[in-house]
Amino acid sequence: MSGQSLLVPGELSPTRSVPGNIRRPEYVGKPAPTPYTGPEVQTPETIEAMRVAGRIAAQAMAEAAKLIAPGVTTDELDRVAHAYMCDHGAYPSTLGYRGFPKSLCTSVNEVICHGIPDSTVLRDGDIINLDVTAYIGGVHGDNNATYLVGDVAEESRLLVERTREALERAIKAVRPGRQINIIGRVIESYAKRFGYGVVRDFTGHGINSSFHSGLIVPHYDSPHATTVMQPGMTFTIEPMLTLGSYDYDMWDDGWTVVTKDRLRTAQFEHTLVVTDSGAEILTLP
Repeated sequence: MSGQSLLVPGELSPTRSVPGNIRRPEYVGKPAPTPYTGPEVQTPETIEAMRVAGRIAAQAMAEAAKLIAPGVTTDELDRVAHAYMCDHGAYPSTLGYRGFPKSLCTSVNEVICHGIPDSTVLRDGDIINLDVTAYIGGVHGDNNATYLVGDVAEESRLLVERTREALERAIKAVRPGRQINIIGRVIESYAKRFGYGVVRDFTGHGINSSFHSGLIVPHYDSPHATTVMQPGMTFTIEPMLTLGSYDYDMWDDGWTVVTKDRLRTAQFEHTLVVTDSGAEILTLP
């Protein structure tokens, strides 16, 4: 199957423009964002704004995903998500974040995360993760999902299905008063049933007016993740599971992260707010 060959970098298209009336995050045009110093617990007004951002991000991802098929380029998926966010008054959060050149991440097959959309053509049997974040109303909403391209082998299909299930189980484990490491414990224990690797060096994160607030949400059972969840905390959970090792290499572009053994990997993500009884997903279309 053609989808089994390893990925190579493609050609980048010119940077897409964003209408001038759309508010930019503060980091656009800068080497790095200003470090976040605010609280992890957000006000009801901020949470409501994040619902709006989350819905736009989720719908932009869904619109791009409609095009996924053999023969489509990852750049075309970027074009669709970019246009959707701009048409709805949102700025694509990844565009210009620490120099990232595109409006979403497209991670194919062995790419763990942060794949850059380019001239790469999707092939029958591939899997692809779309990671879309929208900025509107002064806040971000961040989500991703892995999709099948054409006729996908059973091993890859099950990896995708089980990674989605790992996210769902982790969300159900969110409760005020629990330490954040319960999230990774649930994910890792489920992944181990199938012999999957659980990526350690790329994690979920706090999110609000800041794309990455500094709060870290590991997807393995980390003894250091002792932050206690409180109602109003907002963060992402985004497990990355692999068919082999969780070790990785990075391409020369400084972004694209691939499994060291070049075996396939899948990821799913939602932005959440901790409620009095559990979690509310903020990234629903």
